[in-house]
Amino acid sequence: MLLSPRTRWPSEVPVAPRRPPAPGRDDVVVTFVGHATFLIQTAGGTLLIDPVWAARASPVSFAGPRRVRAPGVRWDDLPAISLVLLSHNHYDHCDVGTLRALDRRFGMPLVTPLGNAPLLRAAGVRRVEEIDWWQRAATASLPVTLTPAQHFSSRTMFDRNRALWGGFLIEAGRGRRILFAGDSGYGPHFRQVAARLGPIDLALLPIGAYEPRWFMKDIHMNPAEAVRAHIDLAARQSIAMHYGTFQLTPEGIDEPPSELATALRERGVAAERFRTLEVGASVLL
Repeated sequence: MLLSPRTRWPSEVPVAPRRPPAPGRDDVVVTFVGHATFLIQTAGGTLLIDPVWAARASPVSFAGPRRVRAPGVRWDDLPAISLVLLSHNHYDHCDVGTLRALDRRFGMPLVTPLGNAPLLRAAGVRRVEEIDWWQRAATASLPVTLTPAQHFSSRTMFDRNRALWGGFLIEAGRGRRILFAGDSGYGPHFRQVAARLGPIDLALLPIGAYEPRWFMKDIHMNPAEAVRAHIDLAARQSIAMHYGTFQLTPEGIDEPPSELATALRERGVAAERFRTLEVGASVLL
């Protein structure tokens, strides 16, 4: 990886943060905060998934992948959060500073895969529930099931795969189902999720951090594989994530959405079925 040529990213991409809209009584509003962070507002509660407001995806503040796009929602503009979902412990998904601040501000439960609770409790997060693949959370304000993903976990050089990773199937009310796929390589688990938990109204699928393929293929999908996952899931709509915020791998900042558009054309999938959103943009499900 260190020897792979890297396409240079801009040092900063301007972002105009937006205030999340106030949903109606039966609305489900999904807001793309940036990278893999989503705000989901429902009648049953307001969720944050993989919340990261940090300037770097790194264990230290002076080095590591730096944020080039600011969060699309200002911290002070967050509505009351009733639940946090954490897919795994990598730094671009699990920022303990953000999680600690959320706990102090809202005191909400946090649902995460097995093995992540010690890290979170050491950081000061008080209400943590661990679940296994296919298990439903007991403390969530609405039905949430942990789904499989093809990935790995680690915070240091010495704790690889000591904690589980995954995605989340969220039943957002009135029969609407949202799948947050988490970080994942392409595999048969997408068809398994569709068979066991479908139908899926909206899939949040990663499309970035995929080069070089010999190194990343098992753990991160490229855009063409994300389109295959969209098809396997039979999702009514999909939204792309995990690109354009932290340079984790060598591809250029604009390559993932460009390659996604190409893959959709080649597969005959309408562009409006699998979209990219501006940071801070919201969709009504």
